[in-house]
Amino acid sequence: MGNEFPGEILGQQFAGYIFKITGGNDKDGFTMRQGILKNGRVRILMAKGQKCYRPRRDGERKKKSVRGCIVGKDISVLAVSIVKHGEHPIEGVTTVKRARSLGPKRASKIRSLYQLEKKDDVRKYVVRKVGKNGKKKAPKIQRLITSERIRRKKVIRVRHCS
Repeated sequence: MGNEFPGEILGQQFAGYIFKITGGNDKDGFTMRQGILKNGRVRILMAKGQKCYRPRRDGERKKKSVRGCIVGKDISVLAVSIVKHGEHPIEGVTTVKRARSLGPKRASKIRSLYQLEKKDDVRKYVVRKVGKNGKKKAPKIQRLITSERIRRKKVIRVRHCS
């Protein structure tokens, strides 16, 4: 996992592409785990916050089987990401343009994404999510300085000084 390889290995239609191995599963469905340098399965003790495990109680730990990060002959699914595009587009992968489902929430990140000035209204450029009932919902913008925020800060400053 983490290694890059040329696309010609997979076929001539991927010539010029460079792929990176991001994960995978073996023939029995056990997921690959980064950091386990073995071409097989191991049982490791897992706790809350680790990948491939969800504890059912507070403080619960459990021994679970996971696959090592070395690719072998018994890997059935290999997850890859495109590092470098080739000459020919891959149908359904690089030809499809999808709208952003999530965007940045912090005002400075929105400004840098759309190359906005300080005076531009950030609220017009927020990526809205489509809710369950079909309505578009805008997330709360973090660190947005508005006239109301400036007024509140002024009131707090006056209270502390007196």
